[in-house]
Amino acid sequence: MKKIRVLIVDDSAVVRQTLSEIMSSDPMIEVMATASDPFVAAKRIQDEVPDVITLDVEMPRMDGITFLRKLMSQHPIPVVMCSSLTDKGSETALKAMEFGAVEIINKPRLGTKQFLEEARVMICDTIKAAATARVRRPMPEHKVAPKLTADVMLPKPTSKAMIQTTEKLVIVGASTGGTEALRIFLEEFPVDCPGIVIVQHMPEHFTAAFSKRLDSICRISVKEAADNDSVVRGRALIAPGNKHTLLKRSGARYFVEVKDGPLVSRHRPSVDVLFRSAARYAGKNAVGVIMTGMGDDGARGMLEMKEAGATTIAQDEASCVVFGMPNEAIKRNAVDKVLSLDKITREVMRLCD
Repeated sequence: MKKIRVLIVDDSAVVRQTLSEIMSSDPMIEVMATASDPFVAAKRIQDEVPDVITLDVEMPRMDGITFLRKLMSQHPIPVVMCSSLTDKGSETALKAMEFGAVEIINKPRLGTKQFLEEARVMICDTIKAAATARVRRPMPEHKVAPKLTADVMLPKPTSKAMIQTTEKLVIVGASTGGTEALRIFLEEFPVDCPGIVIVQHMPEHFTAAFSKRLDSICRISVKEAADNDSVVRGRALIAPGNKHTLLKRSGARYFVEVKDGPLVSRHRPSVDVLFRSAARYAGKNAVGVIMTGMGDDGARGMLEMKEAGATTIAQDEASCVVFGMPNEAIKRNAVDKVLSLDKITREVMRLCD
């Protein structure tokens, strides 16, 4: 099978070397070349077009955003932004998503063996996801470690039906292409919409900036979830990067638990973990939505939600950047309705009225 050819663009020689070593460890990925800045990268692209580019956000001769805009206007290629953990870097990387980048990764840094292995898994999976993305016109996974299920975070829901309440909840999972899909989805909600809990696969620290951005443009309140936050009408909670987020219930009050744990379905936060908790604690009170993204995170959990009485919705192929996650849920017969992105919010509100 043809390898995914990657061009790494970063002004740090250490980062270029580290990313090269990480990606080269996956038999499905080949580092075509590295470049110290966009000018060098542009020359390389003239000779050979990569399948994916990783692009540093901040570089001396030309910043990553400027190069991205030029690239997307002249020769669209899947681009993964590589950013530091600074607030400025996070905000700039999110802006890059608006200009056509398909994903964000953290710059690799030293850590424990487990930390480095998890970083390798997530970076390589991001490259594979980017290679399949529709880029503004919008691989089989290589298993490197046991793929854990939501069992490691909480047991399966019991067959006992959850008592119905007057409050409905909206539980959402998304990955590649999800930042823009969620913007479209959330912008349409009225101020009195049901409480919403979201897992969007995104690195640590980026979810705070992402939540603030959405909060500034949506009628509803949007915030990064914190442990014990109540799920209330007119507010969406977004799971923080690198933390699992679970729905819990105490009497009539729904709240979230934010906690550490291993990668589940190769992700943290995991959609499967959130969906299972919704099946366990909300049951028929929930509406589940699975959106664009690579892989199968959320498919098992959505089936558990459906079996617990929730109504489930998947984004359709035509409006997805990557149809992996919704397609896997559909194949498991976990989905009640398949809708285009522009119709999902209205259907969610109809179901919750």
